[in-house]
Amino acid sequence: MPELTSRTVSKALRTSCLGTMALMIALCGQTSRARAEELVKFESAPYVLGQVQQRQAIERGETVAKLPTTIEGYLSKPDGAGPFPAIVYLHGCSGLSSTTRARIGALLTGWGYVSLAVDSFTSRGIKEACHGGMPPRQADALGALLYLSSLPSVDAKRIAVVGSSQGGIVALRLASTQSIKLFDIPDDLKFKAAVAYYPLCGVASKQLALPTIILIGELDDWTPAIDCERWMALRAANGAPVKLVVYPGAYHAFDVPTLRAGIRLFGHWLKYDADAAARSISEMHDFLASQLSN
Repeated sequence: MPELTSRTVSKALRTSCLGTMALMIALCGQTSRARAEELVKFESAPYVLGQVQQRQAIERGETVAKLPTTIEGYLSKPDGAGPFPAIVYLHGCSGLSSTTRARIGALLTGWGYVSLAVDSFTSRGIKEACHGGMPPRQADALGALLYLSSLPSVDAKRIAVVGSSQGGIVALRLASTQSIKLFDIPDDLKFKAAVAYYPLCGVASKQLALPTIILIGELDDWTPAIDCERWMALRAANGAPVKLVVYPGAYHAFDVPTLRAGIRLFGHWLKYDADAAARSISEMHDFLASQLSN
């Protein structure tokens, strides 16, 4: 995918008709029937606990567990034996809601992917992590990668990560280049691509190791789009291809239908935007199809 920074020129194009059309295009790809979601448990990936790795984890604001932690997740599969490509979904700092996991599971399995929505908080007794103290969520995502790769219904070479807000931050960190090995997992087991909804782009390395798409609102006051645009300029098109899409007039959590009325949370404005949501679904559909097709 070529290096791009996309911004719609005219807000007049943001009509409900066009939003509905984009959503219909995205949903037309849903040809697979999904089985009911299944609660599964797996271990987070263990750190390689050298002093350098411990320091880097602390610098990222993550706690370091010497032993793997049991994590819960919600597994959804299309009908059929597979093997299918798969998606690891990472929630935001307020946790994984039942509505979000159902929405994500239905969308991704409808596109023919096995979906594993990772719950990083429940087994740790965490209600929210919006003010620091984030658990080792990269370890959780890589534990989910290990778990999915063990399933006969999953093609271990075609697994991507999708994250929202804090989960998007984790996705960008997973996509970043690493100078040392942080986690004790097989060298040949890697995510193939990353999708980051409204992340803090400053957490990413200047060069990424995975093809990535970033989807963010122009008016986001929690994870500002301008920071992502500055980061893109610093990249100078180096590393894996990255596409940044900025949605005019959209705020943080623009893809969450339960936020139609808007809400102020932790001092930030969150609001659903049907047009931006539909466009982002279409972007994610096309990006995943291009990266996981073979």
